[in-house]
Amino acid sequence: MKAAVLDQPLSIGIQEVDMPQVKEDEALIKVHCIGVCGSDVHYYEHGRIGRYVVEKPIILGHELAGDVAAVGAKVKHLAIGDRVAVEPGIPCDRCEYCKSGRYNLCPDVVFMATPPVDGAWAEYVAVRADFLYKLPDTLSYEEGALLEPLSVGFHAMRRGKIGPGDRVLISGLGPIGLLAAVSAKMFGAGRVIGSDVIPFRRELALQMGIDAVIDPLHGNAADAMQDLTDGKGVTAIIETSGNAKAIGDAIRHVKFGGKIVYVGLPTTDQIPVDIPMLVDKELDVFGIFRYANTYPAAIEALAKGNYGIENVITHRYSLDEIKEACEVARTQKDKSIKVMIYPNGGEEK
Repeated sequence: MKAAVLDQPLSIGIQEVDMPQVKEDEALIKVHCIGVCGSDVHYYEHGRIGRYVVEKPIILGHELAGDVAAVGAKVKHLAIGDRVAVEPGIPCDRCEYCKSGRYNLCPDVVFMATPPVDGAWAEYVAVRADFLYKLPDTLSYEEGALLEPLSVGFHAMRRGKIGPGDRVLISGLGPIGLLAAVSAKMFGAGRVIGSDVIPFRRELALQMGIDAVIDPLHGNAADAMQDLTDGKGVTAIIETSGNAKAIGDAIRHVKFGGKIVYVGLPTTDQIPVDIPMLVDKELDVFGIFRYANTYPAAIEALAKGNYGIENVITHRYSLDEIKEACEVARTQKDKSIKVMIYPNGGEEK
């Protein structure tokens, strides 16, 4: 089969590789579409993210949906031809984190496209069958692929206990931020405000149903949040940008007794935090690492509402165009949100 192989930073191309061998508890997936994630771009550009280093050629990609092409002997809940979304992290199922339901924290998780594990920028991929989720006819393959980044936002809402009455600021309106805003709507937030320095992203956020947007570089952001909440302030901030100033400012901007959910990773390991203010305001602060137990509920929520998450897809390419796709995602952040790849043709344009 064909796969896109990264052999060194900024060097990626199509190669012929062996088809995956399906184990008895796995299914073979014919990949219909797969997104380009920020982590993929980082590996493509730098060859590493923190302690994860690309030391040998690797296939990237982990946001995907497709069709079941074959099933292992022990797989009973799937049949050839089923349309499925893929959850790309396979935990050990034995450690205390797995047994407590927080399998996203499993130290032995095997996560697609995290070195040295190959991902799914390929025509086919084999996946443990219990991490495959059938898509209802009302959902597209693209929505199925976007379940992975949507799950990050979904998990953030659960961690932050977002619900009716909450006034939520989404800091950063990249793919994760936009889908976190959709998640806030799913969880019944009363008002959702987006913040980003890029006009295109703010405009897209409004098109996707976010109640209001602000530009943090113009005017007083704190005053804008007060105006947009009738003077009540925001009860929760979901910080997805990873910007050091935004991370620190969250403590100042959220109201007393509020919640901060940190999603985006900064480029520096340490950022000053105003602990006296955090304590004085009695804030709840949460960290987010991927997600757990989100796919079934997210699929149900998407199937029942018209959330327009496909609007985050700004570019579409065939697998043969993977180099161009990576470059667009890397260099055109002012006008690209989610780049989608189609390994088996049919939708690229």
